[in-house]
Amino acid sequence: MQKHPVTAAPFAAWDDVRFFIEVARQGSLSGAARTLGVEHSTAARRIAALESGIGLRLFDRLATRWRLTPQGEALLPAARRIEAEALAFGRAAASATAAGATVRVSAPPMFTSHFLVPQLATRFDRWQDIRLEIVGEVRFADHQRREADLALRFMRPTETGLAGRKLGELDFRVYATADWLGRPESAWRFVGYNEPLTDVPHQKALAAFAGSRPFVLRSNNLGALHSACRSGLGLAMLPGFLAHGDERLVEVPCAPSATRELWSVVHPDVRRDPRVKRIKDLIAELLAETREDGAGQAI
Repeated sequence: MQKHPVTAAPFAAWDDVRFFIEVARQGSLSGAARTLGVEHSTAARRIAALESGIGLRLFDRLATRWRLTPQGEALLPAARRIEAEALAFGRAAASATAAGATVRVSAPPMFTSHFLVPQLATRFDRWQDIRLEIVGEVRFADHQRREADLALRFMRPTETGLAGRKLGELDFRVYATADWLGRPESAWRFVGYNEPLTDVPHQKALAAFAGSRPFVLRSNNLGALHSACRSGLGLAMLPGFLAHGDERLVEVPCAPSATRELWSVVHPDVRRDPRVKRIKDLIAELLAETREDGAGQAI
């Protein structure tokens, strides 16, 4: 009986598959191009090459967006599995490289600029063989896609597949310019967070303290609240790392305080990377030291 040759399935290069995944994720060619850091024409060419190679049309090119075809929908789960394995390979390779590799840290912007960088700079001898890349951002970094090796958050991580560790605590207290303490408390006004940050613990404490007294400014930007407070606009709940030592601010003695936990977040693939662990342990030490030195007010 004649044997028929086995026909291999169409081959799709990972470099083209990642363009397919990103266009599906962003819903547009331009969005995918921006995320991947390439020209619009490059992204279009890669998608066309993938469709030609496998003999399927993956997207309907609409006026406002690129929509997956049924064939594209069917292939997307397999493409995401390829992505997960490729990213896992990258994380494993990064962990296996020699000393001197980069450790990328994602952290809230004001914490980064007013505490993390100044404190790490004073301990350079502890990490001088590591190249640090620190990104100040309010969003959560995507650890699956290696947007960060180590992330710092003011809350315990809830995502599955990530490892979290409590590094320390941050004290928040109510501050104002000195002239406010000479005014009747009934005349005090406040500045604080707007939605959706009104539910964070220190903002809830400030709202309870303010009661019916007005919030004249709300913002989602901690730096803006600090600037408004030190300009004399009103009372604000600020972290010690930002307000303690600012000669234009005084702590309001009758006001409440609040504590926020600082957590580290890593992907399990890099959890035992000695460079990541060293930076994580050093940050925990810095938090503990500054709390002790400042009697709970230094951070």
